[in-house]
Amino acid sequence: MSIAYLGRESLRQLKNMRAMIFTLAVPLVMLLAFGGTFGGRGQVDAVTHLPWIVVTTIQVSAYGGMMAALSQAFTIVTERSLGWNRQLRITPLSGTGYLVSKVVAALALALFSIVVIVTVSVMLYHPALPVGSWLLACLGIWCGLVPFALLGILIGQFAKPEFAQPLFMAVFMGMAVLGGLWIPLQIFPAWVANVAQAVPSYWLNRVGQLGALQSGDALTPAVVLTAWTLALGALIVWRYRRDAARG
Repeated sequence: MSIAYLGRESLRQLKNMRAMIFTLAVPLVMLLAFGGTFGGRGQVDAVTHLPWIVVTTIQVSAYGGMMAALSQAFTIVTERSLGWNRQLRITPLSGTGYLVSKVVAALALALFSIVVIVTVSVMLYHPALPVGSWLLACLGIWCGLVPFALLGILIGQFAKPEFAQPLFMAVFMGMAVLGGLWIPLQIFPAWVANVAQAVPSYWLNRVGQLGALQSGDALTPAVVLTAWTLALGALIVWRYRRDAARG
């Protein structure tokens, strides 16, 4: 039953047109706005030594993927308010199956967002980057979204319906800014960049850049993102068991 529910949940997320528009509209507008500025001029980023349009596409892809992964919070908040999660507990579906289905659904929606954004960028701006580098960049971003899918689940487990939207926006905007997905961190004071290295969005952006470069230190991003994954996973299990005990 866990496998069947996993498939149905993922398909339901991909059929949710409102979620699709929500996770694609803003990133595509950002891509068109920034790509129109840098896309045809061939500028190279002095820090990563990648074409600016590639850097912008990676940032926007990470932004869209992060939005898709975190948006799982709204689904869980709705299910909790309707009592759906309590109903599931009396079925053969395990708690692990339920939580894994949410992660898989979030990653499926995020993958769709990443592929669309990169495809639009390649078709419009023809960035000078090999196909293999694009594939590694997309794979790196997608794998790096696991802790964000877990963070979305955690928000959904704690937030009440009336507070879900403000909490989502606070977490999402903070992660986007500290990850350098909107504004380059170089323009901030040095302490901001130091703080940013403790949050997963910074390394999500970085792992995409490393994939595009096909070189660099991939160990540090992997360690930080894995640490966030384990910590968030432990909190989710604790919260789920606590809710189950109450129910």
